Amino acid sequence: MDDELIRQTELNWYLKQYVEELSRATSKLPRYYETLTIRDLADIRKEAQNDPKACNFIYKVGSSFIHINANKNQYASIEKQLDDMEKEKLRAIKQSILTRASGEDSSETKEDLERILGKLFDQVVEVVEGEEGANILKKFPGSKIFTTGERVRISQEEYDLFKYFIQRDIVGFGVIEPLILDQYIEDIHLVGTSRIRVSHKAFQYALETNIRFDDELALNEFFISMSERMGRPVSASKPIVDGVLPDGSRINMIYSNEISARGSSFTIRKFSPEPISPIQLIKWGTFSPELGAYLWLCLENKINIMICGETASGKTSTLNGILTLIDHRGKIYSVEDTPEVKPCQRSWQRCVTREAGPEEARVTMFDLLRAALRSRPDYIIIGEIRGEEARTAYQCMQTGIPVIATFHASTSTKFIQRMTGQPVNIPLSFIDNVNVIIFQSAVSVNGRFLRRVTHVEEFVGFNREAGGIMTRVVFKWDPNKDHHNFRGMNNSHILENKIALEHGYSDKKDIYKDLKKRERIIQKMVDLNIVGYKEVVKVFNDYYEKGPDSLPFVY
Repeated sequence: MDDELIRQTELNWYLKQYVEELSRATSKLPRYYETLTIRDLADIRKEAQNDPKACNFIYKVGSSFIHINANKNQYASIEKQLDDMEKEKLRAIKQSILTRASGEDSSETKEDLERILGKLFDQVVEVVEGEEGANILKKFPGSKIFTTGERVRISQEEYDLFKYFIQRDIVGFGVIEPLILDQYIEDIHLVGTSRIRVSHKAFQYALETNIRFDDELALNEFFISMSERMGRPVSASKPIVDGVLPDGSRINMIYSNEISARGSSFTIRKFSPEPISPIQLIKWGTFSPELGAYLWLCLENKINIMICGETASGKTSTLNGILTLIDHRGKIYSVEDTPEVKPCQRSWQRCVTREAGPEEARVTMFDLLRAALRSRPDYIIIGEIRGEEARTAYQCMQTGIPVIATFHASTSTKFIQRMTGQPVNIPLSFIDNVNVIIFQSAVSVNGRFLRRVTHVEEFVGFNREAGGIMTRVVFKWDPNKDHHNFRGMNNSHILENKIALEHGYSDKKDIYKDLKKRERIIQKMVDLNIVGYKEVVKVFNDYYEKGPDSLPFVY
């Protein structure tokens, strides 16, 4: 057994019980990670592709542990467990706390709530020491452990156990708390009271967890509690709710089995607390250093960009990553219905829609974009364009305010069809206000699950004679070589006829020298493994404020 795993079993009795049960079933015990690094994840992905049976490991999440056995497609949360008798005691403690809570001041922060809960917990329990405390477990059920005005009698061991569950269930996320805390999970999905399934960063397929809600009542209570925390209460009259959890994760709820035939369901899309840097995306192969240099030139020169692709293709990750390439001294204005965009610019105005409340109190993306026009930002970022707000986005582009946004479309033809059709209705002759479209997709290559920019197109202009938009593919991904080919060398409309022309290059072809210089800078950052978001932000911040000579390397 792994030495560190042995040490952890000595410190955590519930982990010891789990490992002992595991050792009786198999001779090959999992290896242990205190935390998973990016390098660990890369090694695990490679290992999973070559031999799934070898992916058998445990890592720590909060006060719980996670065991992944890829061979069994299994994700097990190892945390303290309660038997039926302890569950009854916990219910009694919760009821007593709720009774007393009405006399407490309202809590403004999570820390305030934790403090109040700790105080109330100590008021409603009585810790019994010695032999009597050891026998308390045996006296229940049937013994009168709780009546009005009395404390719940518990042992010292139960004190720590119940305190954890009170904090988890009231302050945290209940049974799914370990999943919310696990930063390596991308997606959490549940239908009814079946086992929850998760998408893990190390694997291309969903893993089945050992976590489930006891019954329909417990599941519905969770829905009501979570929706009220978000300020978007779910009910029979409003059974579908989209919102953001306190940790920033996006959640979609479908409440009641009248709408969801197999029971209430939810999907939680998790996001890293810190965006993924463009250099990390390049190291993962999402796009190439040359494409990174091309986007750098575009964003520095206020080119309108759309990032398109299907759901879960990595559009938002790419958006957040390349925002570091915009001049850090600029003023950024973001508009979203679910806050996901995280620019690094110091002057950033984040605007979020308000859908709840009476009609006159609601604030739509359309409203926020109209307000953005008056703010004179250097860039407007739209989390996702879906409907009529696209018309205002195009108005921004026409008035000279650059826009970068995400949109659901897999080709330029489908992009144009959706933009010119209902409910957006952009005139075809206006479509070329978008200068560059990045198409991204989730692909499978030789059994590997990858997210790749598949191609990048430039809109050259509206051809009145042909009655259509002229486009030019400047980057194309080759799946056989997993390589991005630059087709726009000496042939890029945006680089030559927009950026070079506006900057007065004596020879517009000199723009490609600037492109290569920036490619060398990015490649050097890749080679030196400068991939951390804050590290990358500092490099580009110094570049804009102090010039290329301030870079911490020679390129």
